[in-house]
This record gives sequence, structure tokens and C-alpha cells, in this order.
Amino acid sequence: MIESDTASGPGSRPLPVTAFPASAAGLAPAAAAAVAPARDPYLLYLGRLGSADSRRAMQICLDHITRMLTGDRLDDATVTGQGQPWHHLRYEHTAWIREQIDQMDWSPAYRNKHLAALRGVLKEAWKLGLLSTDDHQRAVALAPFAGHREPAGQHVPDTVIGALIAACDADRSPTGTPTGAGLRDAAIIAILDACGLRRAELVALAYADYDRARRMLTVIGKGDKQRRIPVNTFAARRLEAWLARRGTHRGPLFPRLTRGGTVRTSPDGRPWQMNPQAVRDILAKRTEQAATTPVRPHDLRRTFISNLLPQADAIMTARLAGHASPSTTLGYDVRPDEEARDAVERLRVPTVAPLLSETSADQRPPAAP
Repeated sequence: MIESDTASGPGSRPLPVTAFPASAAGLAPAAAAAVAPARDPYLLYLGRLGSADSRRAMQICLDHITRMLTGDRLDDATVTGQGQPWHHLRYEHTAWIREQIDQMDWSPAYRNKHLAALRGVLKEAWKLGLLSTDDHQRAVALAPFAGHREPAGQHVPDTVIGALIAACDADRSPTGTPTGAGLRDAAIIAILDACGLRRAELVALAYADYDRARRMLTVIGKGDKQRRIPVNTFAARRLEAWLARRGTHRGPLFPRLTRGGTVRTSPDGRPWQMNPQAVRDILAKRTEQAATTPVRPHDLRRTFISNLLPQADAIMTARLAGHASPSTTLGYDVRPDEEARDAVERLRVPTVAPLLSETSADQRPPAAP
């Protein structure tokens, strides 16, 4: 076992030599050095990622790799990559890691995400001066995994969207008036469907981010990139109904609510912002009330992109979705098979007839007697 006086976080465990196969060089017991949190490549890499979702996804990947090296179960949450001597990994170790990833029943994209996380933490070690340029370049020289899988998630039909909003409309007080939660949740579902926002983008919206006159939302997405998204008439009506109850005060566009349906505020009077998990909880609640199949927030984002692609080019769709590349956007296309079948059926139908020769029949020479 590589002993380290690292100031590790809870659940950290140094990487053992025995975790590597016999063909790998292994790590010498004296190789480990103290890795203070301020110089921990794991923490620095995760800290520079642009969104909470990205940090969560890449942390899962790095923790998976750590458990591969330590020989622990992949679902053992007590073992993390914090404080580990990542800077002592060399090509023979990263090649072994790739072999372990290749054996997992994961999609090619998810396997490559693990390689990206590994490259990211090693790059931080290089930038910290803990890893030489030659060792860094060799360690990250790993071939990507090939292959393709159909996009995950589902396309949410209009009938299901309508049923979810109807469930919100049915949420009424004893006097028969719509509740604050019903109005807010209906607006949230309509905006997710019409604008394709990520959960974190939706909860970060402030009242000032909505231009009511032009019906435009200003959204800050991944990488602190700003984009403007038009709100269609249907979603705008639902949003206006919610704003009539919410009011025009500053703060989150969709704040937390009390059980009575009023805006929950902090001791200094500021409205509380929802967390991204609350959006998933809202959809879970409304799908149960509507007796529909479970719908996740990202399903609505996929549906928005799938519905927009036939109406706009991939570049425009990528801009509205907040993607850096149209190729990423195309990976979100989850239009149902019926639409593909209908598109194929609309192709031209060939005329079934023999080909005519270049010389017509009346111009052909008579046959020999």
C-alpha cells in the first residue's frame, strides 16, 4: 500500500500497488508524497468545471477510476479520488485503467467520459508541476472508445405535456382558486418544454432575466455563456399567470414556496432560490398526478431540441440549446421512430416500367428475313 501523509478528505484511500496487474510497473511505496487540498489535482480539476452537473458527472468518473485502482466496488461511495497520488500515474497505469473501463458494460460515450476525466485530472497535475511534460503526454495518449449508441432519454409527446400542465391546473385551494404551486409548476413545465433549459439554468433565472415586452429569456448556461431564447405564446401565457401571483419583485423567477403557496423568503426578506433537484421533484410529483410515464427534466430538453431541428438548422438549434457544437445538438435528437418512418414514406416513389431504348421502335431497322 502506498502510504501518504496527505490531508485527504473523508473516504480517501491511497492507491495500492497491488491494484495494478502484473504487466504494469506498479508504484513504489516511497513514491507517494503529501498532496495538500490546495494542490490536489482532483479538487482543482473539479473546481474549474463550469457547472454543478459537470462537476458531479466527472467526480463520479474519477471516483470510479479510484475504486478500480483500489480494488473496491464501483458503488462504494466511501472511496473517492480526493487526496490520491494522481501525479504518480504513468502510461502503463493509464493503459491498465483504459482496459478496465473497456470491460465495463457502459456506452462508448460514457467510457470516453471517464477517459476525459482522467486526462483532466492529469492535466491539473501537470499544470501544478507535479507531472513532467513527457510523462503527462504519454499518460494521456489513450485511444478513444469507438462505437455509437442511440440517444438516451425519451421524446415527450404533446399529450403528456398537456396532461402534466392539466395536473398543475387541478391543484386548487379549498376555495377553488389556483394554488401558487400549481401556477408555478405549470409555468416551469411550459418553459422547460418551450425553451429546453437545463435544470440549473432554470433555477438560476431571475425576474429581471425575462423581457416581458419581447417575450425573451436571458439565460446563463455552461461555461458562463449567455444566450437569449424566445418564449412562445403558450409558455408566455403560463409564465404571465404565474407572475400575476408572484409579483414583480426582484429575485428568482421561480422561487421556493411555502406549503401555503407563498414565496419563501430568507430572514432578510430575499426570496429563496430552488435547487436543481427540486425541478426533478416537481416533475415526479406532476407525472404521478397525471398518471403518465415518468418524465425527467432532461427529457423535456431533448424533446425541445428534437422538435426544433426540423424547423431550424442545426446551428440555430445549437445556439438556442446552449451547445458549443452542432454535433452535440444532433446527439439529442430523440424523435420517435414513427416520424422517421413518415419521412421515409414521403420520399418519391419510382415509376415501375421498362427502360426505353435510345431509338424508338418505328426508327429501328426491319428484322432480317
